[in-house]
Amino acid sequence: MPDIAAVKAALSGQRIETPSWGYGNSGTRFKVFAQSGVPRTPFEKLDDAAQVHAFTGVAPKVSLHIPWDRVEDYAALAAYAKDRGLELGAINSNTFQDDSYKLGSVCHPDAKVRRKAVDHLLECVDIMDATGSSDLKLWFADGTNYPGQDDIVDRQDRLAEALAEVYARLGDDQRLLLEYKFFEPAFYTTDVPDWGTSYAHCLKLGSKAQVVVDTGHHAPGTNIEFIVAFLLREGKLGGFDFNSRFYADDDLMVGSADPFQLFRIMHEVAKNGGLAPETNVAFMLDQCHNIEAKIPAVIRSVMNVQEATAKALLVDVDALAEAQQSGDVLAANAVLMDAYNTDVRPLLREIREETGLAPDPVAAYAGSGWQERITAERVGGEQAGWGA
Repeated sequence: MPDIAAVKAALSGQRIETPSWGYGNSGTRFKVFAQSGVPRTPFEKLDDAAQVHAFTGVAPKVSLHIPWDRVEDYAALAAYAKDRGLELGAINSNTFQDDSYKLGSVCHPDAKVRRKAVDHLLECVDIMDATGSSDLKLWFADGTNYPGQDDIVDRQDRLAEALAEVYARLGDDQRLLLEYKFFEPAFYTTDVPDWGTSYAHCLKLGSKAQVVVDTGHHAPGTNIEFIVAFLLREGKLGGFDFNSRFYADDDLMVGSADPFQLFRIMHEVAKNGGLAPETNVAFMLDQCHNIEAKIPAVIRSVMNVQEATAKALLVDVDALAEAQQSGDVLAANAVLMDAYNTDVRPLLREIREETGLAPDPVAAYAGSGWQERITAERVGGEQAGWGA
């Protein structure tokens, strides 16, 4: 049976990184529904992220997105974060919102456009140096819409060349995290469409390049936990972008569409050492809070990851291994289902109370007055969110 003290220690040590863009106005390609009190600057995003960490106790890192979070002084932004009990996490690049990237960025047939894109990625490494961030997260919208539009192999060569230049710029304690996406906005070919393509490029680059698994970036029916287990085995799982999907890249709240899938993923993470600090797997949220309130949604998302992790840690791995070795299919499945069907909310409430936190983070935030304060104070200015 699992050691409850060890389970509690693992849960207390878990860290979940929240996205700066999750606090601002964001939406779909059809509509962004503006909300009152959302941040107008990267500094105000950090103020809101500090509230999430204050009520959950496990969210001290905040991912930045460039240029959405561009400031004059990144060291000052990092100091601002530190003053609020936070640190700046992954630096996310943007090579998809400039008109010149219509035919791609680092894979574009025009060398001048590729140069522009790579220079942006190198700027992001400069920002990492200034903020103390260790992770550069890359997602490319590059691809083609029509057969014959461009040469598939040439585009892979251009991608490899760009990645190699950026990889060479990294410091000793920095790494490149390469994300992938099945489709969209390119529909015929996507230049990094799956974990295998990302893995192949990372393998060629070296030990400081790892794969990011975005849980919304797969074809329907894909066994994501297999991908996670394989990458952990190879030492190439750099992190997650957690969200939920019903149909495609919906960017809904993690654990909302298929909490059993999130549990299965976290089971492979826990069983294969992915929660150990030395494994350095980044558990990041990447979500679009279009119709729900921002800060409560991020808090609830953090709690969803905690609950899935707690259930994964309660799997009786000895009983599971025994059933697997004996070929008892039903018994093995029952071990997993027993853990999944356990109500872990009392355990997590107990952990929070033992660390001086309110047992219900969502209710505690609602009673804090922060939402009323920012709604009154954040009036005017351009809200910093999707497309900012």
